[in-house]
Amino acid sequence: MLKHPMPYVLCLMFLLLGCGPSAPTTYTLFVGTFTQGDSEGLYQYTFDAETGALRDRTLAASLKNPSFLRISPDRKYLYTLHETSEGQGGLVCYRIVEGSLEKINARAAQGPSFCHVGISGDGRTLAASSYGGGSLAIFKVDGQGAFQPAVQEIDHSVLDTTRTSRAHAAKFTKDGLFVADLGLDALKRYKESEGRFVAAEQASLDLPEGAGPRHFTFSADQGFLYVINELNSTITVFERKSNGEYSSIATQNTLGADFEGKSYCADIHLSADGKFLYGSNRGENTIVVFAVDADSGKLDLVGRESVHGDWPRNFALDPSGAFLLVANQRSNNISVFQRDKRSGKLTYLHDTPLPSPVCLEFLD
Repeated sequence: MLKHPMPYVLCLMFLLLGCGPSAPTTYTLFVGTFTQGDSEGLYQYTFDAETGALRDRTLAASLKNPSFLRISPDRKYLYTLHETSEGQGGLVCYRIVEGSLEKINARAAQGPSFCHVGISGDGRTLAASSYGGGSLAIFKVDGQGAFQPAVQEIDHSVLDTTRTSRAHAAKFTKDGLFVADLGLDALKRYKESEGRFVAAEQASLDLPEGAGPRHFTFSADQGFLYVINELNSTITVFERKSNGEYSSIATQNTLGADFEGKSYCADIHLSADGKFLYGSNRGENTIVVFAVDADSGKLDLVGRESVHGDWPRNFALDPSGAFLLVANQRSNNISVFQRDKRSGKLTYLHDTPLPSPVCLEFLD
């Protein structure tokens, strides 16, 4: 018999109660901005996942218009693009060291500025979209996070002679590469073949004329695809068929029935459990909330919340899933909402001033 059983009893209780390492209570948040006003570039905050407070603001990198950010899958590198009014922007890569940024390399765009960058699951390939150029540049990344000269240019302007291509966002999947083209009202699909991306068997997922697909997201198993359309303020749901092709099954309006002004959709995100879908409306200045049917993938409206600001270009769910943060470009603030994980509903907490925030990216 053990002479001192108490420590063992306590250990057993901890194991049974699941008392392992506790979840972090703070996270690092990087914020991209437009710098025509008082902003100096890319900022960094500490986010408190118990209170929703943003604190310890620092200038992580002085850079002109870092309007979109993406962190590598291994969390070691941050890639950002910078846009200029002259159209000549580029990409910049930073190494993340204890939450701070060290510049690795930069490369100028060979035409109009990039507006979005996607990263492959292994972190070894980047796809940079050019809205002004209607094209996509593919970059390879070395073992130190640095990207090399573009290995391929994909020109969407040759795909349609009546409309102007506006490549806006690209994402890698197990099938290859998807690209939202706002000007062509379509998502273009590519597969990798002998080191290059070529048109997939289903080369285009077409949307109604004037829809303007801007961003998109997939369910965890990629069985459903959700596209937020900037110009007609809708979200279109696609279902993946047994042959790997996607077919449109539903479209939802994002605006309230009583809204009469002009509004343009921007960003879209699924909750980590896939139960709720969120989208931002610039003009109505709301976040719209939908419940997702797990079997059909279709959406049911939960409600919409004012962003307590103007022009919600981008938003993010924090790693705990308990909060949603909104970058309000024109009102120069970041709004923080508490998120009910059971209902999906949002409750406004407070906002933090920052000049022209346009992209939020959590490190953790």
